[in-house]
Amino acid sequence: MPINVDACVAQHQGDRKEQQDRAAILPHGRLRGTVLAVVADGMGGHSGGALAAEQVVHTAKACLDQFVAGHELPQSLLENSMLEAHGMIKTSRFMNEKDPHSTAVMLLLQPDAISWGHCGDSRLYHFREGKLLLRTVDHSYVEHLLETGRITPEEALTHPNRNVLVTSLGGRDDPKFSFDSTSDLRGGDTFVLCSDGVWAYFEDEELGRIVAGFNARQACEQLIQLARARAQGHGDNLSLVIINLQEIEAAKPVLTAGRFK
Repeated sequence: MPINVDACVAQHQGDRKEQQDRAAILPHGRLRGTVLAVVADGMGGHSGGALAAEQVVHTAKACLDQFVAGHELPQSLLENSMLEAHGMIKTSRFMNEKDPHSTAVMLLLQPDAISWGHCGDSRLYHFREGKLLLRTVDHSYVEHLLETGRITPEEALTHPNRNVLVTSLGGRDDPKFSFDSTSDLRGGDTFVLCSDGVWAYFEDEELGRIVAGFNARQACEQLIQLARARAQGHGDNLSLVIINLQEIEAAKPVLTAGRFK
């Protein structure tokens, strides 16, 4: 059954002095039905983080424009986008004497599959009819403690080092990436890409319920409003992309004068 895409990009500066996140949905210029969604959370002092996040989106667009389906694997596109952004951000450190770096989460939508990759703690969620199928695992100190059994999920929510990353783009060490993909796409599937300024205020179940109950634009509005209220004047930048897949029912044939139309 054909699939329709309902998508939205949304951002809010939160209570920060500057918006250092970047988010975008980038259509391929030649391949119909091929789209790259990106969320980048920049860090590194005044304007440095914004420049780093902007570099992530800029590099992703350049790599997407060169992507040829069937000749390059989706994971290669995602990995090359992040590696090139990493190199450019490191170079900018020497030019502007700042310490810029950024997270990145990217999703490549093609007609028959979706692939994604991330570095840092910007997340991707995959819901089906509001039920969580998958969430990326943050490249953070707290997630490492969780995986090794040194803290509980409840302790992770209030851990003092919950925002400490173990890898990022533009950092001094080579970045670490995680990748995955699925070709099992159905109407009712929703993909959410977001920075920690969004996901920090929601349990998975609530997030799934909201994205299943609204179209993409309305869900973005709901999530930002709730996150802003819960931040109580101390909120980070907020950025998210929501992609809803909707089945299109084929038109039924109408019998007229013995013929189908």
